[in-house]
Amino acid sequence: MSTADNARALIERYIDTWNEADPTARRAMVEALWTEDGSYVDPLAVAEGPEAIDATIAAVRAQFPDLVFRLAGPVDAHHHLARFTWELGPKDGEALVVGFDVAVLDGAEGGPDALRLTAVHGFLDKVPAM
Repeated sequence: MSTADNARALIERYIDTWNEADPTARRAMVEALWTEDGSYVDPLAVAEGPEAIDATIAAVRAQFPDLVFRLAGPVDAHHHLARFTWELGPKDGEALVVGFDVAVLDGAEGGPDALRLTAVHGFLDKVPAM
């Protein structure tokens, strides 16, 4: 597998984590995906470490319980970086929120099983008016 294929598989698992409703399963997913010192930053949140990242995801799920995250295009990757667009909306409906994230990867040289997230830097491109 290429770096881009490995990164896409990791980012798909990352998106699945945001959709996981079971707290125990989600926490296990976070721990499997992230390095111990991993961080997540977007305009609304800063989370450092698996516990804080899991708490951030739980808070977003509580705010949008009936919506799902999905990739909104390809994952572009090289070296230890990946960028991707995601959307949040009803399962079969139009996206209400669209974002663009850059992920910093660890273990890219070790293949798909070694690849983990070190950091995700998120940007919001479309947010509904409040």
